[in-house]
Amino acid sequence: MGSIKLGTCSWKYPSWRGLVYSAAKGINYLEEYARKYETVEVDQWFWSLFDGSPVKLPRVEDAENYRRSVDENFRFTIKVPNSLTLTHYYRKHGSGPPRENPFFLSPELWEEFIDSVDALHDVVALYMLQFEYLNRSKMKSQKQFEERLGRFFEAIPQRARCAVEVRNAAYLNASFFDFLAAHRLSPVLIDGYWMPPVVDVYERFRDKIAAFDRIVLRLHGGDRKEIEERTKKKWNAIALPLDDQLDAIASMVADLAAHDVEVYVNVNNHYEGSAPLTIERITELLAD
Repeated sequence: MGSIKLGTCSWKYPSWRGLVYSAAKGINYLEEYARKYETVEVDQWFWSLFDGSPVKLPRVEDAENYRRSVDENFRFTIKVPNSLTLTHYYRKHGSGPPRENPFFLSPELWEEFIDSVDALHDVVALYMLQFEYLNRSKMKSQKQFEERLGRFFEAIPQRARCAVEVRNAAYLNASFFDFLAAHRLSPVLIDGYWMPPVVDVYERFRDKIAAFDRIVLRLHGGDRKEIEERTKKKWNAIALPLDDQLDAIASMVADLAAHDVEVYVNVNNHYEGSAPLTIERITELLAD
């Protein structure tokens, strides 16, 4: 039997007072969070590539502080810096050709990143490489993407478990899942950002996905602007309930666990309006 670990995308939200935290400020958020949940997604180190500035990597002291805040059974899923996964710098203005990112899939930068978070190494479940939508000016084909990614993983030391998230719906095919399996990687399936529902992807490729030993489901939801307007960015109530989706996701997660898969479900506040309350709803569905 596999396992199901439910957690949130990031954790420092004062409006979770009463749901997760004893106070809105003046506390060690992660320490209190870890008393309630088994896992969390770290996304704060993702934004690292800024045109005209050095690459921003995690501070060693932050990683050390996070490690002191959790016990040996807690698990992080960490989004790696986008300086490793962006093919080009973001455009500051709408015109002109995009400038190539010289750090894209750099084994040297990867080693610097891994060294900076070494204090967390024993409690990291997966390092997640999130790729944006790759149009043909950034990546000619899925074949080219897999070739470049394959060379990267062959070049780096195998001391970290990694997972891959793509934002090209067309890449979610048999070739992609076979590629991940061949390189001992895990899939990250995201619900949101114009990607097909994770349940639909699972139904199409159930045999391949259920063969992985570890996967991540990231529940991000639909229109971020709409839910922010409803919640006023106060994340302590369900604003847009997704009952049917949650029921299907709970069934999918239970099926994966029954196939000996270790499942990490990372819930974003934008999914329904309050990640802790969505987790409660999923927990109830799994119990049923």
